[in-house]
Amino acid sequence: MQLDVVIEIPRWNFLKRGSRGRVDFVSPLPCPFNYGSVRAYIGSDGDFLDAIVLGPRLVRGARVRVRVHGAIGLIDRDMYDDKLVCSREPLRWWDRRMVLFCMHIYGWLKWMLNRYRYRPGRTVCDGWKDAQCAIARARPCQDETSMQPSVPF
Repeated sequence: MQLDVVIEIPRWNFLKRGSRGRVDFVSPLPCPFNYGSVRAYIGSDGDFLDAIVLGPRLVRGARVRVRVHGAIGLIDRDMYDDKLVCSREPLRWWDRRMVLFCMHIYGWLKWMLNRYRYRPGRTVCDGWKDAQCAIARARPCQDETSMQPSVPF
């Protein structure tokens, strides 16, 4: 399956931006992959469905058509959120391991940020998931221009 992804965070960037372009936080570590969203779906957090795009650095705002290989489950403040794992090239075994490793670190850093912001709840990477199941958990987005996240980040 292929989907269109809008890049919000270029590879190696320190700024974590939301789908509306606002800075959510500055990471102590750069993002090792391009990160964006699939504007055709709304994830369980009320925002566009998140997507990790492997490969060379892409510019912020780029819209790319990529193949979906799987998903990473993230629990953030007790709320489940899928992140699709995408690329133009076939996924190699170490790509999957690298993404899982980075998302475990991201979950730990996000847990620390949530504690600092006094936002309770469990925050952890929930592992590799099936892409079709992740998309089935999302709901279609009718109008990407009027959508607003239902939870603060």
